[in-house]
Amino acid sequence: MMESRQEDLGKYGKKFQENLVRLIMEDRVFADQMLEVLDINFLELKYLQVFVEKIFDYREKYTSHPSRDSMTIILRTELENVSDLLKNQVREYYAKVLASAADTDGLEHVKEVALDFCKKQKLKEAMLECVGLMQRSSYDEISTKINNALNLGCDNDIGYDYMVDFEKRFEIIARNPVSTGWKYIDNITGGGLGKGELGVCVAPTGGGKSMVLTHIGAAAIQAGKTVIHYSFELLDSVICRRYDSCITEIDLSTVMVSKEKV
Repeated sequence: MMESRQEDLGKYGKKFQENLVRLIMEDRVFADQMLEVLDINFLELKYLQVFVEKIFDYREKYTSHPSRDSMTIILRTELENVSDLLKNQVREYYAKVLASAADTDGLEHVKEVALDFCKKQKLKEAMLECVGLMQRSSYDEISTKINNALNLGCDNDIGYDYMVDFEKRFEIIARNPVSTGWKYIDNITGGGLGKGELGVCVAPTGGGKSMVLTHIGAAAIQAGKTVIHYSFELLDSVICRRYDSCITEIDLSTVMVSKEKV
């Protein structure tokens, strides 16, 4: 007879588990995936279990993902049934999450490892359930159970969900715009292009659209950003000479004979 031994995420350490719970709170799509495969007991630390339970309870009750403001209210008013020690641990953890909002190093790795761990646990559970089904020759049911387990936790992101992401659109989000390099354009675009925004340059043939893109890219480089420039018409060397001209302010017509200055 096969026995199932409960495994948890303790082997990955405290920081890993704290980052995982932070991701569940901050990333609605990832939370959707984890909701299908995460057993609360996979979390070794009790205060993290309580925190995740509050997130999942909110989602079930309101069919939307909690915002930071919602979580703040929940943690102030809905922890009556836990000890003072645990209550303080939950609130201290949340304060740490808020303070580390800009730190994203290693979070993609946490997602990948956590999903893989939880999906394997669900598959193991399904396989153990299939032992009894094999004795009854219920092969169709076995196939269904295994397939269902394999499909749990898959990425089902279809974009912004009007109902589920209700809270998200009331959060104040910093655009952190990058200057276009033109004061007039920056004035009418609120400082330039912000995170997740798309700028489109429209002009007739020969109107200078490619130079506009190069100028914007050069301004971003000078602001310390990394720029990826795609082109379907110009050679890479031609584009780079244009960047040379924008950055050095040497006229494009004389860049080729200004190598040392460039």
